[in-house]
Amino acid sequence: MENVREILATNLRLARQRVGISQEDLADLAASDRTYISGIERGVRNPTITVVAKFAAALKTTSAMLLTKDAYLPGKQGISE
Repeated sequence: MENVREILATNLRLARQRVGISQEDLADLAASDRTYISGIERGVRNPTITVVAKFAAALKTTSAMLLTKDAYLPGKQGISE
C-alpha cells in the first residue's frame, strides 16, 4: 500500500507551487496554520479528510487529486512542464 501521507505531502506542495502561493498564503485561504501545512508537506502530520478538502478548495483542485500518486508531476492531468 502506498504511503498516503507522502503522496499528500508531495501533491500539496506541488499544487501550492503551481498556483504560486506560499504556505502562509495557503494557511490564510484554508483557515489553517503555516506550521501545520509545513508538517503535512514534510509528511509528519496526518490531516483529516475535512482539512484535505479545505486545502483542495483553497487550491482550486479536488481532494482526490491531492491524494492521487503523481497527480501533479509534469505531463499529468494537463499540467505543463
